[in-house]
Amino acid sequence: MHTSPHPAASAAARTTRVRRRTALGLAVAVLAGGASLALAGPSGAATAPAGLDDPHKKEMAMELVSSAENSTLDWTSQYKYIEDIGDGRGYTAGIIGFCSGTGDMLELVQHYTDMEAGNPLAKYLPALEKVNGTDSHSGLGSAFVSAWKTAAKDTVFQQAQDDERDDVYFNPAVDQAKADGLGTLGQFIYYDAMVMHGPGDDAVSFGGIRKTAMKKAKTPAQGGGETAYLNAYLDARKAAMLTEAAHDDTSRVDDEQRVFLNAGNLNLDPPLHWKTYGDSYEILTLP
Repeated sequence: MHTSPHPAASAAARTTRVRRRTALGLAVAVLAGGASLALAGPSGAATAPAGLDDPHKKEMAMELVSSAENSTLDWTSQYKYIEDIGDGRGYTAGIIGFCSGTGDMLELVQHYTDMEAGNPLAKYLPALEKVNGTDSHSGLGSAFVSAWKTAAKDTVFQQAQDDERDDVYFNPAVDQAKADGLGTLGQFIYYDAMVMHGPGDDAVSFGGIRKTAMKKAKTPAQGGGETAYLNAYLDARKAAMLTEAAHDDTSRVDDEQRVFLNAGNLNLDPPLHWKTYGDSYEILTLP
C-alpha cells in the first residue's frame, strides 16, 4: 500500500470539517482570484456538471484508488486494513492509508471519538499524539492493531473514515480541480495525488505539484488546454513520486491515469481498462 507524507492535521482542517457538515445544502467551490461558483442550491437554479461528485463517478474513483492502494476494487473491505509497511510513517490503515506518523490517523480517531465516546480506539489518542511525526509504535502495538480491526466493524467508525477522506482529500481536490476548469478525469487526477502526497505546498505535496505543473502549462481556467495541462501535471506528479523510494513505482500514473488521458477520456467514462503495479483491472459500466 502506498501512503502519503501528510502534514499533521490542523485546527483549520477541523474547522473546515465542521463548516462542511453544517452547510445548508449549498456547496461552493472557491475559484482562483477569490470568485465563487455555486454548484448546487435549494432554489433549483442551474448547476455546474457534477463531475467526480456524481455518486457513480465517485464510486469509480474509490475503486481506482483502491486498485493502487490495496490491489482490489473492493475499497469497502479496507476499513479494517492496518499494518506498518516500513515507509517511515508508522501504521498505515483504513480506506486510503491514514498514517499514525502523519496526523491524519490522529484526526480520524479524534473525529470518531467525537461521534462515539468510549469507542475501542479512544484510549489510544494520547499515544497517537505522541507518535505523530514519527514511525514509532510506542503505546500502540498489537493491542492497537486489534482495536482498529474491532472498530472497523462499527458503522460509526466507517462513517468517520468516509468523513475524513471527503473533508481532507476528496472535497478539497475536487473543488480545486473545478476551480482550475478541469473535468472529471482531472478531478480524479487531483484526488489521487492528494491521497498519496497529502495537502501542502512543499515540492512533493499536492500544492507543490500543482505549482510545478502551472509553470509548464496554463490551467483551463487560465485559458490553457485541458489535455496539455493534465500532461504537465502528471509529469510533475511522476517527478515528485520518483524522489521517494516508497513511491518510485509510477504505474498508477503511467498505466492508469496517462492511459485515460491519452485516450481523450476527459469525462472518465467507462469502460475503463488499466493496470497498477502489474495487475490488470477494468470497470465496464458505471457502478
